Amino acid sequence: MKSVLLYIADDTGLEARLQAALDLTRSLNGHLHCLRTNPYDPQMAFDGVTGMSVMYDLTKLSNELNEKLRAKIEQRLAGEDVSWDYREENAMPARGLSRQSALVDVMVLSSASGDKDNALPLGLLGDVLFNATAPVVVQPDAVKKFDACGPALVAWNGSFEAGNALRAAVPLLKMASDVHILTVEEDKDHDLPQLAASEYLAYHGIKSVIHSLPADDGPVERVLVGQADQLNAAYLVMGAYGHSRAREFLFGGVTRNLFKDCSIPLVVSH
Repeated sequence: MKSVLLYIADDTGLEARLQAALDLTRSLNGHLHCLRTNPYDPQMAFDGVTGMSVMYDLTKLSNELNEKLRAKIEQRLAGEDVSWDYREENAMPARGLSRQSALVDVMVLSSASGDKDNALPLGLLGDVLFNATAPVVVQPDAVKKFDACGPALVAWNGSFEAGNALRAAVPLLKMASDVHILTVEEDKDHDLPQLAASEYLAYHGIKSVIHSLPADDGPVERVLVGQADQLNAAYLVMGAYGHSRAREFLFGGVTRNLFKDCSIPLVVSH
């Protein structure tokens, strides 16, 4: 894991994403790719009264904003001790990020914790997670760091998605000071038990501690967050559950609630 992709947008989560991406790149001794997407093309509208065409050049305004943002980011990165580049792509954010994910190892996006319109970051996360090939660090706006060497908590329910998330996170888990695997018991059979996950990590030289907690202590996401807090976890590894419909990603309740209200970064795969 060497190549880190950072989503560049002038929103409330940019500073937290940038700091997390820098921390992650340093820990991996890797390279940071900054991606700014620009979906605007010149648009033509017609005045129904005069019949005259009026050009609304959104491209010009968008390019001016892009240039200011690029100058700001490049000035900031010039003083950092990481290898980086800045890319621009004429595409919708989800499409551009998904396309670039083919040749990166991990992506950094924002959670829905700090945006007044939660549908915007949730929609982006959904589209990217469903289509991308790389795991995604989902960074809360209020957390301006990513401690790859701190304790890690793995949410495990024996599913295909949980297995994908665990495998994708192995390079990070190798750096963690401690690795904990947590299952919240919910009166259902798990395809793969915790022991299988722990044995898989052991093949990679990663020691782990297994935990099981009852679901009757509250909603699953509350149990996960509470255990993460108790273990002082630096991040939480989890699978994203749901299904696609018309380019939207309908998350399961646990996934959606953690994206909206989790105090630590999430490392997520679908």
